[in-house]
Amino acid sequence: MIDRRGAIGGLGALAAVGLASAADARPRSKPPFLNPGDTVGVVAPASAVSSDDGLDRAEWWLRGMGLVPRFGPHADDRFGYLAGTDADRAADINAMYRDPEVKAVFAVRGGWGGARILPLLDWDAIRANPKLFIGFSDVTAIHLAFAARAGYATIHGGNASSSWPKEEWESLWRLAFSGERVTLGGAAVEAAVGRPGRTIRGGKARGRLLGGNLTIISTLMGTGWLPDFKGAVLFAEDVNEAEYRIDRMFQQLRLAGVLDGLSGIVFGQCSECSTTDPEYRGFTVDQVIDQYLAPLGIPAFTGADIGHVRNQLCLPSGAPVEIDGDARTIRLLQPIVG
Repeated sequence: MIDRRGAIGGLGALAAVGLASAADARPRSKPPFLNPGDTVGVVAPASAVSSDDGLDRAEWWLRGMGLVPRFGPHADDRFGYLAGTDADRAADINAMYRDPEVKAVFAVRGGWGGARILPLLDWDAIRANPKLFIGFSDVTAIHLAFAARAGYATIHGGNASSSWPKEEWESLWRLAFSGERVTLGGAAVEAAVGRPGRTIRGGKARGRLLGGNLTIISTLMGTGWLPDFKGAVLFAEDVNEAEYRIDRMFQQLRLAGVLDGLSGIVFGQCSECSTTDPEYRGFTVDQVIDQYLAPLGIPAFTGADIGHVRNQLCLPSGAPVEIDGDARTIRLLQPIVG
């Protein structure tokens, strides 16, 4: 077992020696590029980490990326099913955004509970110190709140304890380390991971890329923590949700007017969302999706490598993109780091 609290605390300062420059003191409008040797924060904003192995995996993968992980003091806490109290989980994130040595922040896992801490986050510090926030699943609540209140992009992608296979790691590198105007997805990626996509309506659309886990998006409706979806490109995914629940959540988005204002839609993977009962006679997930998306008449496709799957793509949440419904790609229009 690695003694994080005793050993890791001083590593960030060591890694930062010689890396600071006059540019670091200037106000930023974008998060900084990530570079090998950078210190990154690791926080548990939602569910408790199931075992120390989760934190060990996070450290293993981040060090493999050439980064120096700095774990929040409460990353291995437990408060019921949460990773510590709401105040403590929020305090870890706030501390990472106030710490000039920390260049980005990774969530160690999702689960449930991220929305509980949104009112406790220091949004002044978050806006004043742009840093990529990286994670997915329940972390959707934090991504959407950043899109509404922080003014810069985040990365919807693997959590720190994820397995980080090739396509996932490469998309993170291109977004965060090399700062490319990356094009994600398409037939070649679909073939490589063995998950074919499907075009609902072709054509191209531009807009701010917003979304994440469909369940979390729907639960934030009416809370004041969602960004404006008008003209946006919505992306969504989910896991372990029955067909009727996917129907219910899309209906909620439609009744709230979200679907009517979109410029385009990308639906990722809905893992373990199909009823296995042989007596089931309802709609499939694809049929439900088509009923909601096809009538909109905007570019839309499904089957993107987004969600609770291996080799998911890291996406620039909150950034301007162009989607191509025929090619089933997402093209970033400007770098998210600077």
